Amino acid sequence: MTLSRRKTLGLIGGGALVAAAGGFGVFAATRTPTEALVPWEAAGRFPEPRMRALSYALLAPNPHNRQPWEAELIGDDSVAIWRDPARNLPVTDPFGRQLTIGMGCFLDLMRMAAAADGFGIEQTLFPEGDAGPVAVCRFVPGGAAPDPLFAHVLNRRSHKEVFENRPLDPAARAVIASHVDLLAEGDVATDLRDTASKAWLIEAGTPAAWKESIDLLRIGKAEINAQPDGIDLGGPTFEVLNRLGILTRDASLDPTTAAARGAITGTLDAIASAPALVLHRTATNTREDQIATGARWLRLNLAATGAGLGVRPVSQALQEYPEMAAPYADIHDVHAPKGGTVQMLGLLGYAARTPRTPRWPLETRMRHA
Repeated sequence: MTLSRRKTLGLIGGGALVAAAGGFGVFAATRTPTEALVPWEAAGRFPEPRMRALSYALLAPNPHNRQPWEAELIGDDSVAIWRDPARNLPVTDPFGRQLTIGMGCFLDLMRMAAAADGFGIEQTLFPEGDAGPVAVCRFVPGGAAPDPLFAHVLNRRSHKEVFENRPLDPAARAVIASHVDLLAEGDVATDLRDTASKAWLIEAGTPAAWKESIDLLRIGKAEINAQPDGIDLGGPTFEVLNRLGILTRDASLDPTTAAARGAITGTLDAIASAPALVLHRTATNTREDQIATGARWLRLNLAATGAGLGVRPVSQALQEYPEMAAPYADIHDVHAPKGGTVQMLGLLGYAARTPRTPRWPLETRMRHA
């Protein structure tokens, strides 16, 4: 769920908003949740190699910004990575597939960061099955060369607004094609946009699924700094709407309110504006497949950043809850007809870079013996 600033202002009237917020310029200048953004500045500033790699890894993309990872240092050369079940999405991700993909993003970004310091990683996935850590990783000095995509880590974002009305140029298309199973443009993209829009409206119209997102809203600087996960609605526009009682969690639960309409139509506008869509699929659907998909999704994001493109996941049609059965079947019938699994679907296009997403500090994601 993303509430578009442009769409929100259109719904309530920009002039009325500014009039309601006396001293708006001064107010606006103080609304950045600086504490929640500190992990971006702290990345790479830890002297211990494993902590340094982890400080980058926590910047990885992940579903609903749940940041489900926990790390435990073992001995002097290893780290165990766990998925925190308290951060599950039981309605929209009942089998933990999407969150496991997020763990794959984390693990590959940790690998890249370690490689930048000359460390390879010997990784053992799910050594105790689902009940234990996702991975145990040993850092091996001199075991890797730097990954060129790592240069784009601090500039990577998950796009949140509409895309420019501009087709992909051939150079960008060539870069992206090597990181996806499908780069859809033209009629194929039209069909996928239609499926993505239908799936989004199903999610918005399914009370339990919609509430799962609404419960994760963090509205305004204070809430974001206090709990820098979930869906951040930061900046002066959202804070004023919140103070006026227009944008609240309770109001957003009702799909007929301005706040909910802003989220619903803003996402539909973003889907409609995307000149291309990208898709990842696997032949099977094991936990290892999901981890590998996360690594590929991260690399796609970084490659797109380097090519001047924005990426936004729109994977509602891939979610495994009953109300989503029809679009799930539709997309798999077309794009995985031999029984595979479509793991990720995303929008791709040219776009201005969106702000950094809040993160919990690394020390809060460490398991201590």
